Amino acid sequence: MKLKKIFTAIGMAAALCSYAAAADATDIMRQVYDRKKPNFTKAALQMTLTDKNGTKETRNVGEYGRCRDNLMDMVMIFFSPAAVKDTRFLQKENKNADDDKWIYLPALRSTRRVASSEGDKSFVGTDFTYDDMSTREVEEDTHELLKESETKNGFDCYVVKSVPLDKNNQYLYRISWVDKKTMIPVYIEMYDKKEKLQKINTIKSIEERTGDKTYNIPMEMQMDNVQTGHSTTLKILNIEVDKPLVEGYFSPNFLNTGRL
Repeated sequence: MKLKKIFTAIGMAAALCSYAAAADATDIMRQVYDRKKPNFTKAALQMTLTDKNGTKETRNVGEYGRCRDNLMDMVMIFFSPAAVKDTRFLQKENKNADDDKWIYLPALRSTRRVASSEGDKSFVGTDFTYDDMSTREVEEDTHELLKESETKNGFDCYVVKSVPLDKNNQYLYRISWVDKKTMIPVYIEMYDKKEKLQKINTIKSIEERTGDKTYNIPMEMQMDNVQTGHSTTLKILNIEVDKPLVEGYFSPNFLNTGRL
């Protein structure tokens, strides 16, 4: 009887440890989601697409952003090269619902809504999909703490595995290395339905910018598709934070004309 009680106690302790780890992982991802964001941003970006042969295409992009109740609205405007010039994209995040997305294609001279079923499609020929452009809510995944500390690219990180509750999600799971100082995922591995590594998103630099508060801003990121050998790099050339923007930017009507 005593032996049985000992085994029962061990089992309970193991279960509690497992629960604590799960709770810690969820708390980590909650801190990631809740980290301070600027109320408004205005940025000039350089986007570089590189194919498996090393051939590069450089794009110049403008971005406007605003944060409302921890939900992000974003407008991207492509200025060059000619193949994508005047393409405009609007995303408005929603709580507990699919985000709203629209894209203006100059060749068609029209704006169309991007359906949620298109989430796994490439965003303007990049290695980011439409769903990659959105912030995942903590409750959309289950989270497991794989390691409490591991150094990745010079950052001291938590390592968290996140599995989508929606089995139709484009990824089977993601593993994130979360920088303990900034609570920014600085390295994310994304696995396909066959459990093979598909893409890696790497934050190459983080800098502080001050507006109403001081914020940690990822200044350069790279998405690598390890299965195709193609990559997309996004680099912020300059950014303004917390300078109010006109409401009209965040409307499908702005996409049609590019004017307020």
